[in-house]
Amino acid sequence: MYEHILVPVSFDGDRHPETALEVASKLGTEGGKITLLHVMEQVPSYAVNYIPEGFHEDAKKTIIKSLEGMATGISNAECVVVDGHSGRTILDWADEHKPGLIVVASHRPGMQDLLLGSTATQLVRHAKCAVHVVR
Repeated sequence: MYEHILVPVSFDGDRHPETALEVASKLGTEGGKITLLHVMEQVPSYAVNYIPEGFHEDAKKTIIKSLEGMATGISNAECVVVDGHSGRTILDWADEHKPGLIVVASHRPGMQDLLLGSTATQLVRHAKCAVHVVR
């Protein structure tokens, strides 16, 4: 059982964060903490001028509300949104906050993942704590 579990949340259609949260709830200790973490990827520099002022902050608020909705019924849940590249940023966050386990929802890997790698693969290879991958 784990005192602190990190659940990275992606809103891609082929991921299932609900399943990852269910697994995290079962693996956590009573009174333990579950952190739902979403990483907002950086907007490419060529597109920055086309994004309305305040969009980033509004998007962040909307994402927090979505995470809080997912966390309904989970005691000691924390919802966090950070900026960066998903794999590296999740690893950096985990290094700083020291969860005992990362539960990540993954998709079936395709050709793009074989060439570029996936976030789940990066977490499994480089995390300093246990990683549970859910499909």
